[in-house]
Amino acid sequence: MFRRATTLLRRPLNTAASRRFSTDLPSETVADKSFVEAWKKVSPNIDPPKTPLSYLKPRPSIPSSLPTKLTVNFVLPYSSQLSSKEVDMVIVPATTGQMGVLPGHVATIAELKPGVLSVHEGNDVTKYFVSSGFAFIHANSVADVIAVEAVPLDQIDANLVQKGLQDFTQKLNSATTDLEKAEAQIGVDVHSALNSALSG
Repeated sequence: MFRRATTLLRRPLNTAASRRFSTDLPSETVADKSFVEAWKKVSPNIDPPKTPLSYLKPRPSIPSSLPTKLTVNFVLPYSSQLSSKEVDMVIVPATTGQMGVLPGHVATIAELKPGVLSVHEGNDVTKYFVSSGFAFIHANSVADVIAVEAVPLDQIDANLVQKGLQDFTQKLNSATTDLEKAEAQIGVDVHSALNSALSG
Protein backbone atom coordinates (compact mmCIF):
# COMPACT_ATOMS: atom_id res chain seq x y z
CA MET A 1 0.00 0.00 0.00
CA PHE A 2 2.76 2.43 0.96
CA ARG A 3 4.75 1.62 -2.20
CA ARG A 4 1.72 2.29 -4.34
CA ALA A 5 1.15 5.64 -2.70
CA THR A 6 4.75 6.73 -3.27
CA THR A 7 4.64 5.69 -6.94
CA LEU A 8 1.47 7.69 -7.39
CA LEU A 9 3.11 10.69 -5.82
CA ARG A 10 6.17 10.40 -8.07
CA ARG A 11 4.14 9.95 -11.24
CA PRO A 12 4.40 13.02 -13.52
CA LEU A 13 1.14 14.88 -13.84
CA ASN A 14 -0.43 15.02 -17.24
CA THR A 15 -2.54 18.17 -17.23
CA ALA A 16 -5.19 16.66 -19.48
CA ALA A 17 -5.54 13.52 -17.36
CA SER A 18 -5.01 15.05 -13.91
CA ARG A 19 -7.99 15.55 -11.66
CA ARG A 20 -9.51 19.01 -11.77
CA PHE A 21 -10.56 20.99 -8.74
CA SER A 22 -14.29 21.41 -8.27
CA THR A 23 -13.92 25.16 -8.79
CA ASP A 24 -12.06 24.79 -12.09
CA LEU A 25 -15.05 25.31 -14.32
CA PRO A 26 -15.33 26.11 -18.00
CA SER A 27 -16.22 29.71 -18.83
CA GLU A 28 -19.59 28.58 -20.20
CA THR A 29 -22.12 26.33 -18.49
CA VAL A 30 -21.79 22.80 -19.78
CA ALA A 31 -24.51 20.21 -19.20
CA ASP A 32 -23.52 16.76 -18.03
CA LYS A 33 -24.13 14.89 -21.31
CA SER A 34 -24.34 11.40 -19.84
CA PHE A 35 -26.87 12.57 -17.24
CA VAL A 36 -28.99 14.35 -19.87
CA GLU A 37 -28.96 11.27 -22.14
CA ALA A 38 -30.00 9.00 -19.25
CA TRP A 39 -32.73 11.45 -18.25
CA LYS A 40 -34.12 11.59 -21.81
CA LYS A 41 -34.42 7.80 -21.82
CA VAL A 42 -36.40 7.78 -18.58
CA SER A 43 -38.47 10.97 -19.03
CA PRO A 44 -38.41 12.14 -22.65
CA ASN A 45 -41.18 14.74 -22.15
CA ILE A 46 -39.64 16.51 -19.13
CA ASP A 47 -36.60 18.79 -19.24
CA PRO A 48 -33.70 17.45 -17.18
CA PRO A 49 -33.07 19.14 -13.82
CA LYS A 50 -30.02 21.26 -13.31
CA THR A 51 -27.03 19.61 -11.70
CA PRO A 52 -24.81 21.34 -9.11
CA LEU A 53 -22.30 22.08 -11.88
CA SER A 54 -24.82 24.32 -13.61
CA TYR A 55 -25.14 26.52 -10.50
CA LEU A 56 -21.42 27.09 -9.94
CA LYS A 57 -19.79 30.19 -11.29
CA PRO A 58 -16.41 29.95 -13.00
CA ARG A 59 -13.40 30.66 -10.82
CA PRO A 60 -12.23 34.27 -11.26
CA SER A 61 -9.13 34.56 -13.34
CA ILE A 62 -5.79 34.96 -11.59
CA PRO A 63 -4.17 38.25 -12.58
CA SER A 64 -0.94 37.96 -14.57
CA SER A 65 0.77 40.66 -12.50
CA LEU A 66 0.70 41.18 -8.73
CA PRO A 67 -2.03 43.69 -7.79
CA THR A 68 -1.15 46.62 -5.56
CA LYS A 69 -4.27 46.39 -3.37
CA LEU A 70 -6.20 43.66 -1.59
CA THR A 71 -9.99 43.73 -1.94
CA VAL A 72 -11.66 42.92 1.39
CA ASN A 73 -15.23 41.92 2.18
CA PHE A 74 -15.90 41.74 5.92
CA VAL A 75 -19.40 40.59 6.86
CA LEU A 76 -21.37 39.63 9.94
CA PRO A 77 -24.68 37.73 10.00
CA TYR A 78 -26.57 41.01 10.41
CA SER A 79 -24.42 43.60 8.58
CA SER A 80 -21.55 44.27 6.22
CA GLN A 81 -18.57 46.03 7.79
CA LEU A 82 -16.47 46.31 4.62
CA SER A 83 -17.66 45.72 1.07
CA SER A 84 -15.13 45.53 -1.79
CA LYS A 85 -12.77 47.81 0.13
CA GLU A 86 -9.29 48.07 -1.36
CA VAL A 87 -6.63 47.96 1.36
CA ASP A 88 -2.91 47.31 1.68
CA MET A 89 -3.05 44.43 4.17
CA VAL A 90 -5.32 42.55 6.56
CA ILE A 91 -4.15 40.66 9.65
CA VAL A 92 -6.59 37.97 10.79
CA PRO A 93 -6.55 36.04 14.10
CA ALA A 94 -6.42 32.51 12.69
CA THR A 95 -6.47 29.47 14.96
CA THR A 96 -2.93 28.73 13.74
CA GLY A 97 -1.74 32.23 14.72
CA GLN A 98 -1.87 35.77 13.36
CA MET A 99 -1.98 35.66 9.56
CA GLY A 100 -1.07 38.64 7.43
CA VAL A 101 -2.75 38.81 4.03
CA LEU A 102 -1.20 40.94 1.28
CA PRO A 103 -2.15 41.30 -2.39
CA GLY A 104 -1.21 38.14 -4.28
CA HIS A 105 -1.55 35.88 -1.22
CA VAL A 106 -1.94 32.18 -1.95
CA ALA A 107 -5.53 30.91 -1.80
CA THR A 108 -6.28 29.87 1.78
CA ILE A 109 -9.15 29.15 4.15
CA ALA A 110 -8.50 29.99 7.81
CA GLU A 111 -10.67 29.49 10.87
CA LEU A 112 -10.75 32.57 13.09
CA LYS A 113 -10.38 32.54 16.86
CA PRO A 114 -11.27 35.37 19.25
CA GLY A 115 -8.83 38.17 18.55
CA VAL A 116 -8.07 41.36 16.64
CA LEU A 117 -8.66 41.76 12.93
CA SER A 118 -6.51 44.64 11.62
CA VAL A 119 -7.27 46.39 8.33
CA HIS A 120 -4.28 48.42 7.06
CA GLU A 121 -4.93 51.18 4.56
CA GLY A 122 -1.87 53.38 4.11
CA ASN A 123 -1.01 54.72 7.56
CA ASP A 124 -4.54 54.10 8.87
CA VAL A 125 -5.20 50.92 10.82
CA THR A 126 -8.75 49.93 11.74
CA LYS A 127 -9.04 47.21 14.36
CA TYR A 128 -12.02 44.98 15.10
CA PHE A 129 -12.41 42.36 17.77
CA VAL A 130 -13.88 39.20 16.22
CA SER A 131 -15.31 36.31 18.21
CA SER A 132 -14.93 33.58 15.59
CA GLY A 133 -15.53 32.87 11.92
CA PHE A 134 -13.63 32.14 8.73
CA ALA A 135 -11.37 33.97 6.30
CA PHE A 136 -11.39 32.96 2.65
CA ILE A 137 -8.39 34.29 0.73
CA HIS A 138 -8.75 33.92 -3.03
CA ALA A 139 -5.96 33.77 -5.60
CA ASN A 140 -7.24 36.94 -7.30
CA SER A 141 -6.35 39.11 -4.26
CA VAL A 142 -9.82 39.10 -2.72
CA ALA A 143 -10.29 38.28 0.96
CA ASP A 144 -13.71 37.40 2.37
CA VAL A 145 -13.86 37.52 6.17
CA ILE A 146 -17.01 36.15 7.78
CA ALA A 147 -17.30 36.63 11.54
CA VAL A 148 -19.99 35.55 13.97
CA GLU A 149 -19.61 38.75 15.98
CA ALA A 150 -17.32 41.76 15.65
CA VAL A 151 -16.99 45.20 17.18
CA PRO A 152 -14.53 48.04 16.55
CA LEU A 153 -11.80 47.84 19.19
CA ASP A 154 -12.25 51.48 20.26
CA GLN A 155 -15.86 50.76 21.32
CA ILE A 156 -14.93 48.15 23.94
CA ASP A 157 -15.04 49.16 27.62
CA ALA A 158 -11.94 47.83 29.40
CA ASN A 159 -13.66 47.88 32.81
CA LEU A 160 -16.49 45.64 31.58
CA VAL A 161 -13.94 43.25 30.08
CA GLN A 162 -12.12 42.96 33.43
CA LYS A 163 -15.41 42.40 35.25
CA GLY A 164 -16.48 39.76 32.71
CA LEU A 165 -13.13 37.97 33.01
CA GLN A 166 -13.46 37.85 36.82
CA ASP A 167 -17.07 36.62 36.58
CA PHE A 168 -16.28 33.83 34.13
CA THR A 169 -13.16 32.79 36.08
CA GLN A 170 -15.29 32.49 39.21
CA LYS A 171 -17.93 30.49 37.27
CA LEU A 172 -15.21 28.18 35.94
CA ASN A 173 -13.86 27.52 39.44
CA SER A 174 -17.34 26.78 40.85
CA ALA A 175 -18.66 24.78 37.85
CA THR A 176 -19.82 21.27 38.68
CA THR A 177 -21.04 19.88 35.33
CA ASP A 178 -19.17 19.57 32.05
CA LEU A 179 -21.62 21.97 30.39
CA GLU A 180 -21.04 24.65 33.03
CA LYS A 181 -17.28 24.19 32.70
CA ALA A 182 -17.40 24.46 28.89
CA GLU A 183 -19.56 27.61 28.96
CA ALA A 184 -17.35 29.22 31.59
CA GLN A 185 -14.18 28.27 29.68
CA ILE A 186 -15.52 29.92 26.50
CA GLY A 187 -16.26 33.08 28.51
CA VAL A 188 -12.75 33.06 30.00
CA ASP A 189 -11.16 32.55 26.56
CA VAL A 190 -13.14 35.37 24.92
CA HIS A 191 -12.58 37.83 27.76
CA SER A 192 -8.87 36.95 27.94
CA ALA A 193 -8.58 37.64 24.19
CA LEU A 194 -10.49 40.91 24.66
CA ASN A 195 -8.19 41.88 27.52
CA SER A 196 -5.02 41.15 25.56
CA ALA A 197 -6.45 42.99 22.53
CA LEU A 198 -7.03 46.12 24.62
CA SER A 199 -3.66 45.94 26.40
CA GLY A 200 -1.62 45.14 23.27
